[in-house]
Amino acid sequence: MIMLMACGGWVFWFDLSSDETCDIWLTAKEVGAQLEQYHKASSLTFTIQDGPESGQTVPHVHIHILPRKKGDFENNDEIYNAIDAKEKEMKEKLDLDIERKDRSMEEMAHEATEYRGLFS
Repeated sequence: MIMLMACGGWVFWFDLSSDETCDIWLTAKEVGAQLEQYHKASSLTFTIQDGPESGQTVPHVHIHILPRKKGDFENNDEIYNAIDAKEKEMKEKLDLDIERKDRSMEEMAHEATEYRGLFS
C-alpha cells in the first residue's frame, strides 16, 4: 500500500499533483510486481477508495495492491464485496476520532524484513 499523508485533514486523490499521481502509480507498479511474485500470484487488483463515503477509513491517499490467484473468488468481482465487508468490519472496530491502534512493532518488523528482501 502506497500512501501520501497530510497533517490535520483528509487528502483526496484530486489533491495530488501530476508528479505525485505518476509517482504513486509507478511505485504501485513496482511493488505489485514484487508482491505478485512473492505470493506466487498470477494477477493483481489495484483499488483506491477516495473519501469516507467510498469506504476509505484513513485520511490519506493510498492504493491497495491485492495479489490474486486463479479461483480465489468464484466470481472475480466478488473481491469488491470482500473489500467492502472488510472495510465495514474495520469501521466498527476503528473510531477515527481516537488514536488508531496499529499492529505491534514485532509484526511490522517481521513483514518489513520479508518485503525488504524483495527490493534489494
